Amino acid sequence: MFRVDRRIDRDFYIFGWCGIGAGVLALLFSWVTGIQIFKYLWPCVFHLLTGYYCPGCGGTRAVKALLSGKLFASFWYHPFVPYVAVLAGWFMISQTIERISGGRLKIGMHFREIYMWIAIAIIVINCLVKNLALIVWNIDLLA
Repeated sequence: MFRVDRRIDRDFYIFGWCGIGAGVLALLFSWVTGIQIFKYLWPCVFHLLTGYYCPGCGGTRAVKALLSGKLFASFWYHPFVPYVAVLAGWFMISQTIERISGGRLKIGMHFREIYMWIAIAIIVINCLVKNLALIVWNIDLLA
């Protein structure tokens, strides 16, 4: 029914470990130096120029909330972030277990296009809801 492309899974697995490594290094850097990395990120240029939200607005706050253990706040700021965290987390755990077991435990999650389409839908709906609330009802959901 579904065709599994092992190369895509391998590439995502390698990319996942690179992302984990970069994240750990960033957290270590922040912890050792005391520098709060989130303070030095640029604000959204699209929002500054137009007053409206871009498809990624709220993403940084969502990551910060997720790293602080505030799952609901993360979902509120940008639902794409917890969606990717859950999917990527399960992908990495299941792929690692399958690889360590030498393929005896076939629990590895595999890439499916539907995951990508769901992510795109989440991003578009999030952008529409936040901008419609701002334009129609004058409610700033990210304030």
